[in-house]
Amino acid sequence: MTQSPGHRKFPDHRIVETRVPHRMQAIVNGEVVADSADVIRLEEDRHPVRFYFPRADVRMDRLERTQTATECPFKGTARYFSLKTAGHTLPDAVWTYEEPYDEMQGIKDRLAFYEDQFTQIQVVAKA
Repeated sequence: MTQSPGHRKFPDHRIVETRVPHRMQAIVNGEVVADSADVIRLEEDRHPVRFYFPRADVRMDRLERTQTATECPFKGTARYFSLKTAGHTLPDAVWTYEEPYDEMQGIKDRLAFYEDQFTQIQVVAKA
């Protein structure tokens, strides 16, 4: 674990993690691929709100790891998965931070969905 270079350079950059107080689902083409009461909501300056699900509550059989990786100076290296449902593949639609920086340990090994990039994905609260 290491300290984020982004936080050292931009100490006023805001990233807020909060536990969602209710159950949430990620639904793709009508199929529930994640269902959890242990979701973390991440709000970050100049970024859409993201919801991070624990791997245990995600249909990992629907995910296939890709070679894609991106670097965030605040969170660390994101690794990506393609999402497969009902004969469709959504490339790099899911990501995870397996070794996030010290400040972001709350999202370690959790999965987030690109619902703003793929209209087939919905992340919704369940009553």
